[in-house]
Amino acid sequence: MKKLLSIGLMTIVVMACVKKEVSMMPAISKADLETAVIYEANIRQYSPEGTFEKFTKDIPELKKLGVKILWLMPIFPISQTNRKATGGADSKFASEFPLEEQSKYLGSYYAISDYTKINPEFGTIEDFRELITTAHEHGIYVILDWVPNHTGWDHTWLSTHRDYYTQNEEGQVIHPKDTDWTDTADLNYDNPKMREQMISEMKYWIQQEDIDGFRCDVAGSVPTSFWKTAIPELRAEKDIFMLAEAWEPELMEDSLFDMAYAWDGHHLMNSLAKGEKTIEDLKTYINRTYSERYAEDDILMNFVTNHDENSWSGTIQERMGAQAELMTVVSYILPGMPLIYSGQEYDLNYRLKFFEKDSIPKTKGKMFALLEKLGKLKNNYSALNGGKQKATFEVLESTDEVFVLKRNKGTQTLLLISNFSNTPSQVTLSEKGSFTDYMSGASLEINGLPISLEAFTYKILIN
Repeated sequence: MKKLLSIGLMTIVVMACVKKEVSMMPAISKADLETAVIYEANIRQYSPEGTFEKFTKDIPELKKLGVKILWLMPIFPISQTNRKATGGADSKFASEFPLEEQSKYLGSYYAISDYTKINPEFGTIEDFRELITTAHEHGIYVILDWVPNHTGWDHTWLSTHRDYYTQNEEGQVIHPKDTDWTDTADLNYDNPKMREQMISEMKYWIQQEDIDGFRCDVAGSVPTSFWKTAIPELRAEKDIFMLAEAWEPELMEDSLFDMAYAWDGHHLMNSLAKGEKTIEDLKTYINRTYSERYAEDDILMNFVTNHDENSWSGTIQERMGAQAELMTVVSYILPGMPLIYSGQEYDLNYRLKFFEKDSIPKTKGKMFALLEKLGKLKNNYSALNGGKQKATFEVLESTDEVFVLKRNKGTQTLLLISNFSNTPSQVTLSEKGSFTDYMSGASLEINGLPISLEAFTYKILIN
């Protein structure tokens, strides 16, 4: 009997080890950050079913786009109390609508009731684990959208630790100041016990579920002193990737966050597309951003859309119109890491509902092919390295309508030649040499002769 028990225990240990080995992949490296494309996954709206299972089946498709980091929008249960139905200054709760309508209002992903549970709408913890395993098998890291600034009103801390929350003079817990986030309760970072508990619950997902990092919501609204304590403790568990939804350079100092948002770049691209800004503004942005504001090894996430922009500010087409493709290309060529948001690869051209069930299209069109080609270039061409050892960049002399950016690393050089005007244009470059037009595959000799570009078009030249 003892022999049989020993064999049984050994079998269990071996099976556990095999399972662990299958799900393990090397820790994210600096080399990965040079060539990565990041994908924001909106599980609720990704499929008609809105489940982990349906999303997991498409992970091989994301691999085709050069995706190396998968950012999952919050996967946690959503509070039922004060569940949002509409947004904006005049937002309403689901409870303000007729009873028969209330169930369709699912609330905000960012009003979390429990940091250590899975939203049952998306599936089970086993479904989540299968997503992680599948992503790892395809060489894709998975980061969770973490909401450290506030919780939903159903969170158990409100009944067990009210001192974890910001309170007014009457002792009432309040929602985050100067926001319309009335479906959430503001956390009190003056309380060291709350800080400890927050770090513990972040560690849970690293220790128990093998996740690879966090995208931290409104990270700049949380005291930097918290991140100085939290991030080293988290990295002691695993070499994780940290993305801050913030622009503040200090959040990337002292090996804190790996990457922040290129908010100024995003707003500039919107303004360029509307004709409110010029190429001179783009040149100023590049000089100020990469040479003055941020350190040489800081990484910025470049994007033309994300969940907030799509739902609240408008689709790429609404904001960028005829320049949508050009701005997408710019987001890949600028130093940093490009973002794809769910549906962008399928030419999504409507605003996804934020508090209700919706679904993205799933027909491959022009954008999938474009992102696939750009992803391959980003993954494999060192002149587009955008991490801590990024390729050099230089704005070349051109005309008022044409923007030319040169990227170089080692023996590889890339030129982006882009016409931001609504009429055909020509440019003559001082740069000389033999290049390949990456998008068409044609050879091109730059020898002092003018290069012609149609309105709002571009050339990506590589040698």
